Amino acid sequence: MTQVRADILPPQSSLWSHHNPGDFLDCYSVPSTLSPREAATRGLALPGWAAALLTLRNTLVRPFGLKTGDPDAPIFPTCLESETELILGTDDRHLNFRIGLFRQDGLMFMSTWVHPHNLWGRAYLRLVTPFHILISRGAVARMATGR
Repeated sequence: MTQVRADILPPQSSLWSHHNPGDFLDCYSVPSTLSPREAATRGLALPGWAAALLTLRNTLVRPFGLKTGDPDAPIFPTCLESETELILGTDDRHLNFRIGLFRQDGLMFMSTWVHPHNLWGRAYLRLVTPFHILISRGAVARMATGR
């Protein structure tokens, strides 16, 4: 069974340039030889239950004018890509977020950074955090080499 562990994002990651005190930043890691792009392709392919939650989320937030994505576009736009790192994400009225995949020393690290802009952003983050943890840990498990 794949050993996903809560971790600390290595300081060499560009994702740290976004982080300010009070922002949300988590990190999970797993042994992997995949490139960050391969890891994202494998890990961010959502299982049915997570895809259903995302569809529900999009339906609920659309009336508030929040971004819901284009069904024919990648799940998240690419912000940065190198041999060792991929950062995906977007900015919205209620919060900015990035998902970072960083490869170092035989490990793939996946980290999510969120900067809420207002009360709605903080409430939204608090509401989705339990689901985020489940989805993130599952995504990182799929990034393990040999699966």
